[in-house]
Amino acid sequence: MKPAVLKNLPNSICAIGVRDGKRYNACIASSVMQVSKATSSVPPLVAVSLNKANHTSECIEKTGMFTISVLSQDSPAQVIGALGLVSGKKADKLENVRHKVLAEGVPVIKERTCCWFLCNVKEKIEIAGQRLFLAEVVAGSDEAVGVPMTYQYYVEHLRGSAPLKSPTYLPPESTAERSSGESFVCSVCGYVYSDPHTSFEELPEDWVCPICKMPKKAFVRKS
Repeated sequence: MKPAVLKNLPNSICAIGVRDGKRYNACIASSVMQVSKATSSVPPLVAVSLNKANHTSECIEKTGMFTISVLSQDSPAQVIGALGLVSGKKADKLENVRHKVLAEGVPVIKERTCCWFLCNVKEKIEIAGQRLFLAEVVAGSDEAVGVPMTYQYYVEHLRGSAPLKSPTYLPPESTAERSSGESFVCSVCGYVYSDPHTSFEELPEDWVCPICKMPKKAFVRKS
């Protein structure tokens, strides 16, 4: 791994890959950062914050190992929906997501990602319902491909929102005074459909949310 690739971490949307017994799992995280640089004898350290109730967080506690796959702006939105809005306790989240499994037994996402890193936990800190993992980067990409998807890009261009348990989650703003009544919001992921050219009613019945793939019936009108 080339240390320069780590510059793609700040503010990026990442998939955190783990091993869950015989099944592989991953979740979406935006609270990932580099906390120390690499030297000739010491690997770089990264920090990842996850909700303590998150299934991925529980898996990391058990195995002490995880991967970070940095999504690019070209990564399909449904990947975020599949990994970020469904619990790995109840579903195989990677069933329809392209990935590879490293020799160490943890998955790396291959859906147009920029780069990946393999991490070993060195320390953990628990505070305010969150679990902060400090980990050494022991392997990873030599080169980055594409432009990392930042949280700002995810919100402004994909009109996505953070999952309820994410440390970046914010409750929806009230739109009572400025809504035209033509906006519809996904009750699952918070995606807002508001197209001035095509009304929600005109969308075909098989249309689905571009983020979490829920059907039209999952949407409610903004009042």
